[in-house]
Amino acid sequence: MAGTQDILLEITPQVLLKAYACGIFPMAESADDPGLFWVEPEMRGVIPLDAFHIPSSLRKTLRKNLFDVRIDTAFHQVMEACSAQTPDRRTTWINERIKRLYGELHLLGNAHSVECWKDDELVGGLYGVRLGAAFFGESMFSRQRDASKVALVHLVHRMKAGGFRLLDTQFTTDHLKRFGAIDIPREEYSQLLEEAVQAPADFFPYEGGGTSDSILQSFSQMS
Repeated sequence: MAGTQDILLEITPQVLLKAYACGIFPMAESADDPGLFWVEPEMRGVIPLDAFHIPSSLRKTLRKNLFDVRIDTAFHQVMEACSAQTPDRRTTWINERIKRLYGELHLLGNAHSVECWKDDELVGGLYGVRLGAAFFGESMFSRQRDASKVALVHLVHRMKAGGFRLLDTQFTTDHLKRFGAIDIPREEYSQLLEEAVQAPADFFPYEGGGTSDSILQSFSQMS
C-alpha cells in the first residue's frame, strides 16, 4: 500500500472528488487519530461487473426476502455502523473527519448508502462514493448474517442497470473474492478509472431498493 504522511490541511469535498478521479483516497490510522493520509495502492481491488458472482448460499438467502433494502435513507447511520468496533474488528480507519467529509459528499449527491433493514432496524449495509460511471466502495457492515452481502448484490444490480463501468473495492479480501473481486495493476486501473469517471451513469435507474426476486432473475438473464 502506498501512502503519504498524515494530512492535517483542510480537505474539501471537491478536493476529495478530484483525488478519487486521480486514483487516490484518504484513510486514517485509527478512529482516534485526527490526521488523514492519501493511499494509492500498487495493486487495486475491483469487481468486474460482468463477472460478478453470487454464491449459491447467498441466492437462497436472497430468495427468502429477509431484508427491506433501502437507498440513502440512513447514510450517517451506515457510516457509524461501519466505524463501530466489533469482536472481529477492534480498530477502524474511519475517524470523525472522514465521517464529516463523506457526509458532505452525500449531501452533494456523490456518496450513497445501500441499507438492509429488518423490522425497521438497520442490520447491514455499505456506503461509497460515486463519480461518473465509477463507484468506490468504502466500507460495509453486518449485524445479521448475509445482510452486507445482500446490500452488495443490490449495489451491483443497480450499477449494471444504471450503466456503471467500474466498481472499485480499493483492496481485495477473501470475502470479496467470492464475488469475483480481483487485483489489477495501478496502470490498468488508471485507464479504467479515466474512462469511467468521464462516462455518464444513473445511480437511480429505478425507484426503491428493488426486489430480490427481480434482481436474481436479472442476474440469471445476464449470465
